[in-house]
Amino acid sequence: MPRFAANLSMLFTEAPLPERFERAARAGFTAVELQFPYDTPAEQLQQALFRNKLTLMLHNLPAGDWAAGDRGIACHPDRVEEFRNGVDTALAYAAALGAPQLNCLAGIRPANVTAEMAHRVLVDNLRYAATKLKAQGLKLLIEPINTFDIPGFFLHGTRQALDLIAEVGADNLFLQYDVYHMQRMEGDLAHTLAAHIEKIAHIQIADNPGRHEPGTGEINFDFLFAHLDRIGYEGWVGCEYKPAATTEAGLGWMNKS
Repeated sequence: MPRFAANLSMLFTEAPLPERFERAARAGFTAVELQFPYDTPAEQLQQALFRNKLTLMLHNLPAGDWAAGDRGIACHPDRVEEFRNGVDTALAYAAALGAPQLNCLAGIRPANVTAEMAHRVLVDNLRYAATKLKAQGLKLLIEPINTFDIPGFFLHGTRQALDLIAEVGADNLFLQYDVYHMQRMEGDLAHTLAAHIEKIAHIQIADNPGRHEPGTGEINFDFLFAHLDRIGYEGWVGCEYKPAATTEAGLGWMNKS
């Protein structure tokens, strides 16, 4: 059975972030992930991890101004310096919190930027970030995201991500495969996972439709979890879903597993 990490940006949101660590541990999680930890001092998060005997498996690089509509800036030609400063910020948090990998959101392609230019900027930024992360022994991940939830998101397919990884040519650059996003864009989850498992360093889950917990939609998670065991996946599975009710009320799928 896969190992599950609670995404504390989406689970246990009934409580302030520092209290979510305790709730996750009480629910049986031994690892967590965060989308953006930067509004909370690293020392406070470090203490919460230690106090609850939790491991942080992942967080994202800074992604611009989320409230203003940014969903990553790695493909934005006019924000390269901001992106690179964000890499330094993310590395400081990763060092304090022990995160072994960081996820880079490519972002929405600006209307005045061609696809070719966005691609070139993204490749350059990924090479820069991968080099910086490798010096600290960390993996860099890229995540395709569906364009129904985020119209215009530049990286939106598995093949596109794999081609990027090959072009960047960094041995610490991997795919973060989000089951929910790729169900919406591509389907064929089991085949894709099996075919590319060596390039997948992290998996995230949510059911479709609704992006709620496993068992609320069309995806056969009992099959999928057993499939991950069969194909030898050894990484973590991040629970990045929106609970249909409270987080605890929706954890029956994990206890069943």
